[in-house]
Amino acid sequence: MLKFIVMGLRGFFLLAAKIWSFLCYCFKRQARSVIQYQTVKYEVIPLSPLSKHRLSMLKKKTLVLDLDETLIHSHHDGVLRQTVKPGTPPDFVLKVSQWYELVVFTASMEIYGAAVADKLDNNRNILRRRYYRQHCRFEYGSYTKSLVEINEDLSSVFILDNSPIAYKYYEDNAIPIKSWFSDPTDTTLLSLLPMLDALRFCNDVRSVLSRNIHKSYKNILE
Repeated sequence: MLKFIVMGLRGFFLLAAKIWSFLCYCFKRQARSVIQYQTVKYEVIPLSPLSKHRLSMLKKKTLVLDLDETLIHSHHDGVLRQTVKPGTPPDFVLKVSQWYELVVFTASMEIYGAAVADKLDNNRNILRRRYYRQHCRFEYGSYTKSLVEINEDLSSVFILDNSPIAYKYYEDNAIPIKSWFSDPTDTTLLSLLPMLDALRFCNDVRSVLSRNIHKSYKNILE
């Protein structure tokens, strides 16, 4: 009799464990869905008079943005893939166009890069300057990007790119970022906003970006 009771209890606990695992799976799936469609905003605090004066004495800097695996991820097999439901709000709202002149610089061909940039710009006229594959330098099977073509004053220009090869000649003017492949929970861009907010107050962006930032990001990415 005791043997049957023990076997019954064991079966009960096994069943309870499976039910619990299923409930945890459903909860995590629902949580991912909520995170995916939740708009996150970076609240910009009004500047103090002293900060406004400081900013007025500095030139507006240029932020160079890569496209693929930095801002967007796309499929190139010709198949239409609807990954976001119509009417879904953006993952988060960026207002860096108020802080910097924005420039798109992609190693992709212009016929593709221009279409993506148009989609991102959405008739707001904030991505007016664009550079494509023909503006890159092809070396040892990879494309590198020249920042001096965008702004000869390297103290006032920096690039956000997931490929270290792209900015290998301008490491002190770069913010590395891990590659993005449609992960709805990724907030890497959002986490960079405090840095982007602060960099506009620097005389020379290299004074900040040259301070072992690449080693730090390398550790994060690994």
